[in-house]
Amino acid sequence: MMTDTIVMQDASEIVTYDQMGIPLYIQRDKLSDYPDWKALCHWHEDMEFIRILEGQMNYHINGKRVLLKKDDCIMVNARQMHYGYSFNRKDCDFICILFHPQLFTGNKLLYQKYISPIMENQRMEYIYFDGFSREGKETAALLDQIYFSKEQANDAYEIEVIGFILTLWKRLYERCEVISPDTAGQTGSDLSAQKDMVSFIYQHYAEKLSLSDIAGAGSICRSKCCMIFKRYLQQSPIEFLNAYRLEVSRSLLKDPAASITQVALACGFNHLSYYSKLFLRSYGCTPREYRSLHSL
Repeated sequence: MMTDTIVMQDASEIVTYDQMGIPLYIQRDKLSDYPDWKALCHWHEDMEFIRILEGQMNYHINGKRVLLKKDDCIMVNARQMHYGYSFNRKDCDFICILFHPQLFTGNKLLYQKYISPIMENQRMEYIYFDGFSREGKETAALLDQIYFSKEQANDAYEIEVIGFILTLWKRLYERCEVISPDTAGQTGSDLSAQKDMVSFIYQHYAEKLSLSDIAGAGSICRSKCCMIFKRYLQQSPIEFLNAYRLEVSRSLLKDPAASITQVALACGFNHLSYYSKLFLRSYGCTPREYRSLHSL
């Protein structure tokens, strides 16, 4: 069964929490469950922790690539553009934990003193924890405790989980104290343009889009547009556009009411043969074969 990353038109992810009203997401996943072994590029207001159980994963945060190996962990700060994908098309078993800072907003003074300095620190995009280091082992142990607590689903397990998260947060705060805040500068400007262009693609994927259209959404020239996409997403703008169109089409194919040609046109593909070729290359099957396996 494939795992979907559901994103809004501004490229923010819709995080489906484990329980409505409690901003916690705790799951174990495999990259092979994702389309093309890759999550969509996205951002969210939640803090994210990844803990590698088996295998390896390439992880991109704001254009920086981190290779996560067995027992490694990573924390991705809120509002960062990020995604993970398979290393050499090999599977990766991992724990993913997201939590929203709303968990800690009950006391304004505590929030201003300990929460805001981390979330607003523009130099603290992510923290990598080497699985061989003491800090990495301690972080992995805490993430394992969070996962097992959720799996056991004892009464008030959420309270126990929040306790582990607070321990994690204290360690993040200690790290934050040695990473001085900085202005966004050129990097922040480029990242802002990237978010605008990705958002534009998510909103207008069904239309006939050119490189100039995408660059215009970021208020930059075409050459810089290509440079930023390569830096942040390791793809050209058109490759990213087509990848998102394919992802949308995958959902539409589950409804047999629309023909495959109609699905292709609805996603911005003017030629069925080209659409089918890209679909086969990305998912290892034709649109028709995919429909037969996943029809509603």
